[in-house]
Amino acid sequence: MLIKTNIYKEIEIKKLEDLPKLKILMEENNLKVNKSQIARELGVDPRTVGKYLNGYTKPSRRKRKSKIDEFEPIIRSLLSKDSIQIFYYKRILWQYLKDNYNLDCAQSSFRRYISSKPEFNDYFKRRQKGHISNNSTMRYETGKGQQAQLDWKENINFVLKTGETINVNIFVLILSYSRFRVYKLSLDKSQEILFSFLNEAFETFEGVPHELLTDNMKTVMDEARTNYRKGKVNNKFQQFADDYGFKVRPCIAGRPNTKAKVEAPMKLLDEIRAYNGQLDYEGLVRLIENLNNRINSSYHTATGKIPILHQKREKDFLLALPTEQIRNQYKITTTSVKVNRQSMISYKSNQYSVPPEYIGKRLKLQVYDNQLHIYCNTDLVNIHDVTTKKLNYHEDHYLEISSSTFNCKDYEMAKMAKNNLNMIGEVYKNE
Repeated sequence: MLIKTNIYKEIEIKKLEDLPKLKILMEENNLKVNKSQIARELGVDPRTVGKYLNGYTKPSRRKRKSKIDEFEPIIRSLLSKDSIQIFYYKRILWQYLKDNYNLDCAQSSFRRYISSKPEFNDYFKRRQKGHISNNSTMRYETGKGQQAQLDWKENINFVLKTGETINVNIFVLILSYSRFRVYKLSLDKSQEILFSFLNEAFETFEGVPHELLTDNMKTVMDEARTNYRKGKVNNKFQQFADDYGFKVRPCIAGRPNTKAKVEAPMKLLDEIRAYNGQLDYEGLVRLIENLNNRINSSYHTATGKIPILHQKREKDFLLALPTEQIRNQYKITTTSVKVNRQSMISYKSNQYSVPPEYIGKRLKLQVYDNQLHIYCNTDLVNIHDVTTKKLNYHEDHYLEISSSTFNCKDYEMAKMAKNNLNMIGEVYKNE
C-alpha cells in the first residue's frame, strides 16, 4: 500500500520534546533539517537537538520526599501562635531540632526547606522585622592579647517550666583576636557581679587583655565619653583595672558598633528564647554554658579559625593574672545555708532572719555590695546589711515567728514583738 504524505505540513516546535514529531516526518519524506537553526531558536546545543531527533526521552524522576518532612508537625507546633517558645532565626530552629529531636541535615538544606514553605518563612520575616540592625561597620582587627570587648545582653524575659517569668542578664566578654568568649548568666548587673564575672573570665583566658573596650555602662563610667569629653571611669572600676593591669577604653556614647565583635554575636543568645517554658533556672545556666562551649568550638566565619584553638596562641600574649589574694577580693561565691528553728541563717558567726516558711530549708547565699542576698532557687527571699550584731531581725519576720509561738491578738502581738526586738537590740548591741 502506497501512502502519500503532504510534505508541506507545518509542525510547531516549542520544546525539545516536540522534536520526535519532526523525526517521523523526516523519515517518511527523506527530509533534512537545519539543526543549528533549531538549536538557536530553542537556546540549546545542536548536539542536544540531534540527540532528541534520534529518539532521546528525558527519564521521569520521582519526587523524593525530604527527610525534613517528618519534622513538619513539630515545626508547625513550635512556630504556632500558641507556642511560648520564640525563634528569631532559622538557624536557631535548626539547632533546637538537632539538639532535641535528632534532626540530621545541613543548616543550608533546612533553611531552603523553611523558605519553601510560605507559612514558616513568614513567621521568621515577622520575627526579624525590627530585630536586625542594617547599620554597616568598619572592620578592624587587633593583635594577640591586646583587647577584650565587654557587654551585657540585658533584661531577657524567660519563662521557666513552672510558668514563672524571670528577667535575666547575660555577661559577654570576647577576646578580639581569637574571638574566644565567656558567657555568664545573672539576675543582676551590679558592679560586684561585674567584677566577679570579669575575674572568672580572666581566669578562663589564663591571663588579662591589655585593654578592655566597653560602652558607658554605669558600673564602669561616672561620666560618658562623647565626641567632646573623654568621660570619667568610676573610682571602683579604675581600682579593679589597676589591680588587674588593663586599660579601660570606653566607646563614644551612641556608637555601640565600635565594639562590633561583641555586639554581632549577641544574636546567638536569642537561642535561649527557644527554650521558654522548658527549663528551670539551673537548666538555663547549663544551656548558656553549653551554648558558650559550642560557639567556642565551632568554625568562626570571620577568622576562619576555631576560637578555642586560636585562643591557645593568644594566651601567651596576655598579661599575667594578679595574685590569688587580689583575685579573691572580687569573687562572689554562692553558698548553701540552712534555716534554723529560729528562722535564722548564719554568716560569719552572726545570724540573719528570713520568713518562717523557710525553717528547715536550704537557701542560697551571696554576699556583695556589703549585703547578704538570700535566694530560694531564683526567688530573692531577703536582703540584709552585713553588720557586727549577733542577731539581725527584720521586724516582719520576728512578728511572724512570734505569732506562731504565742496566742495573742494582733495588736498585742505587734507591741510584744516590738518590745522584744528593742530588748534584743540592747542585749546584743555590744556583742
